[in-house]
Formats: sequence, C-alpha cells, structure tokens
Amino acid sequence: MSDTAQLASDAGSRDPAVGLRAVRALRMLVDRLEALQVENARDQGWSWQEIAHCLEVTRQAVHKKYAGGRGLLRRER
Repeated sequence: MSDTAQLASDAGSRDPAVGLRAVRALRMLVDRLEALQVENARDQGWSWQEIAHCLEVTRQAVHKKYAGGRGLLRRER
C-alpha cells in the first residue's frame, strides 16, 4: 500500500492517536500540494483571481497566503 493510501486508511482508525497523526500528515501533504500548484499556476501566468476561484477562496486570501514574504512561495513576481 502506498504511503498516501496508508495515511488515508489510518485517518479512519478507531485509535485516536493513529487517526490524528494521519490527519496531521495528510494536512501537511495537502498544504505542500496546494503551494506547488499555486506556484505552477503563477508560473503559467494565472491571476490570483483564477487561482482563488479554483480553490474556492477569495483572491485576497490566496494572495495573502502565497504572495507575501510570509507565504510559501517567497519568490518575487
């Protein structure tokens, strides 16, 4: 079983310690994947509005998270 499939399985565990560790690991994976895809979109010329629409958040929210010095994409645009 792949690591991701194991995490998904563990997230449904009846043992709270196993389940919560899996949820945290999945959340970290999702955060990394989102940052990677936002960077991919920006590199391809997408606007913050287009990215926000796909993520179902506001343009301001996605811009604040990724465009500033505190975000995950710390590159100048």
